[in-house]
Amino acid sequence: MEKHINAPFDKKQVKDLKAGDYVYISGTIYSARDAAHKRMYDAILASEYSDADGKTLYEKGVIPFDLTNNVIYYLGPTPAKEGQVIGSAGPTTSTRMDKYTPLILSKGLNGMIGKGKRGQAVIDSIIKDQAVYFAAVGGAGALLSGCIKESEVIAYDDLGAEAIRKMRVENFPAIVVIDCQGNNLYETAVEDYRNSRT
Repeated sequence: MEKHINAPFDKKQVKDLKAGDYVYISGTIYSARDAAHKRMYDAILASEYSDADGKTLYEKGVIPFDLTNNVIYYLGPTPAKEGQVIGSAGPTTSTRMDKYTPLILSKGLNGMIGKGKRGQAVIDSIIKDQAVYFAAVGGAGALLSGCIKESEVIAYDDLGAEAIRKMRVENFPAIVVIDCQGNNLYETAVEDYRNSRT
């Protein structure tokens, strides 16, 4: 089913998203890859507020943005050419973030965009924290960059391409791979294919 959603979005909207849905995302999302995730993860664990929610962690200066209801795109774009908002903006392999994801989800993050499968601990956290994992099309970075209308580095600029960016997107295409009930398109699609061959 095709759906249009605005980011950030709340838990009610998370529950409306089902594995296999084609989704067009508009609004504000953030980019972060493994180096940025590690930095946020380490900062949270080292802080006296490690048990706090995403809003408190942001207000106390532990993390550079409030994770609550937000979406992180696993992205390290190429440099923008003259006249471009951002360079090629294809997704990074999501397993690189798996070690850090359960803690990040527990702080209120509602959505992740990447490519590839996730580990069981991440799937368990998606269910526990009522979040959703989207896949963007790998190899279509130039196309996806056209959906990014504004991009601003807001933290960790020393990481270069892996700095955290705040981005405004319009009709960014993604597919719900794992929904908040744990339905996993990577598993069900294989099963459907096998059933169609018998």
